[in-house]
Amino acid sequence: MKIQVELPAELKEDINFLKNQISNLQENFTPKKPKTYLSRAEVSKMLNVSYVTLNKWNRSGKLKAVGIGGRVLYRQEDIDNAIVEL
Repeated sequence: MKIQVELPAELKEDINFLKNQISNLQENFTPKKPKTYLSRAEVSKMLNVSYVTLNKWNRSGKLKAVGIGGRVLYRQEDIDNAIVEL
């Protein structure tokens, strides 16, 4: 024995809307990449500059350092943005 239940038209529309939204999310979703942090030693070696130069750049705003747990770190994104193509 089967029982069939007819859903109201408004509920069917809502279900179809949600299905479309989920489908769009599946097609267009791109997860955020976690931020990469580099130490002063890594940045100094990467850019072939001294710690003094890194400190000068930090004070002048060319390259922004962040402090986490007493450590001085640089965001990879900030380093990439600071590099200018000539």
